[in-house]
Amino acid sequence: MGMGRGAGPSALGFWPTFAFLLCSFPAATSSCKILKCNSEFWSATAGSHAPAPDDAPEFCAALRTYALCTRRTARTCRGDLAYHSAVHGIEDLMSQHNCSKDGPTSQPHLRTLPPPPGDSQERSDSPEICHYEKSFHNRAAAPNYTHCGLFGDPHLRTFTDRFQTCKVQGAWPLIDNNYLNVQVTNTPVLPGSAATATSKLTIIFKNFQECVDQKVYQAEMDELPAAFADGSKNGGDKHGANSLKITEKVSGQHVEIQAKYIGTTIVVRQVGGYLTFAVRMPEEVVNAVEDRDSQGLYLCLRGCPLNQQIDFQAFRAGAEGPGARRLPAASPAPSAPDTFPYETAVAKCKEKLPVEDLYYQACVFDLLTTGDVNFTLAAYYALEDVKMLHSNKDKLHLYERTREPPGRAAAAGPPPAPWPLLGSLLLSPLFPVLLETA
Repeated sequence: MGMGRGAGPSALGFWPTFAFLLCSFPAATSSCKILKCNSEFWSATAGSHAPAPDDAPEFCAALRTYALCTRRTARTCRGDLAYHSAVHGIEDLMSQHNCSKDGPTSQPHLRTLPPPPGDSQERSDSPEICHYEKSFHNRAAAPNYTHCGLFGDPHLRTFTDRFQTCKVQGAWPLIDNNYLNVQVTNTPVLPGSAATATSKLTIIFKNFQECVDQKVYQAEMDELPAAFADGSKNGGDKHGANSLKITEKVSGQHVEIQAKYIGTTIVVRQVGGYLTFAVRMPEEVVNAVEDRDSQGLYLCLRGCPLNQQIDFQAFRAGAEGPGARRLPAASPAPSAPDTFPYETAVAKCKEKLPVEDLYYQACVFDLLTTGDVNFTLAAYYALEDVKMLHSNKDKLHLYERTREPPGRAAAAGPPPAPWPLLGSLLLSPLFPVLLETA
């Protein structure tokens, strides 16, 4: 297809990158309002980092308002890396634009974008490069599609159809290639539990040729937007913008994102209090990474590190054995008052998942560890997404869970600090460079 190397750092744009970093910190809590400060400033300045001379006073006023917002939330954000990165970013911007710390402030206003012309349908004259499948008409073979999904406690199905149950608490990258990044944040299901579920999802679509501008999509518990972070529903102002579109299937519960320029479909759902993720992506895009050896934490490609995997078979043996009404001692979660007995969990999962495959087993596992019946629906919808997205209908059902051999998992080593945290620390001193190259 001649897709090239994708977007380099200079093509990504400063503000979407900055926003992605600030929105990606697992340490940010509901009491720390740094994300609100960042969002208000970004909206007030319309994402501009190089204001015209006539606009400089207004830009400086917005920066002072941003700084004031961070000071007001300083006490609740103490120790939060997202907060400290924002503070340093403000200082750099004020210095670059010669803004004084004293002066008028501005009231932040939300930026709303009208639907682009022709947003309801793809433009017939969009470049062929912006339609992945059409670009294959000169090739002998059609593209080979793969699938990755994450749901429940969480359970991971990789692009190579490995199936694992993992802890992976905090922020972890699911996909990290030349065209998009996907990161999830997993939080404990019960207080003190090692069993986690996805509470936050961030997707960044990188700037690509004449097709799309960089776009960020972010979902959290009880907030499943039907638009990108800037309020738009397509890829921006470029000629092939409608090769990236977001569609709300069920309000607050089901969103689908079509990225035709890379042949990719993403499904995001909210089931109960948690999120599920599923993607269909061509192998060419899956493997489009600058340095494959550095993709050790790209979960959809490599799977979970060994020390993050839960031994599901041992758990199931304990649950089926003597004292099956109680969780085994090695269980990843403490017993909860409303945890289901094994027989009840089996019966409830059978109602939605009659085939005793790994999705059925995942359902039973989740009911035993959480007592939350919504995890039954999470497993059900995960399988429904496989039926829609997987290209090989013979592999819809998996029956043997994958646990990485020690040698392979050791190559990835223990999980380092999540990459957005490390990336932000590395990028903090480079903000002026990013400003000049964006």
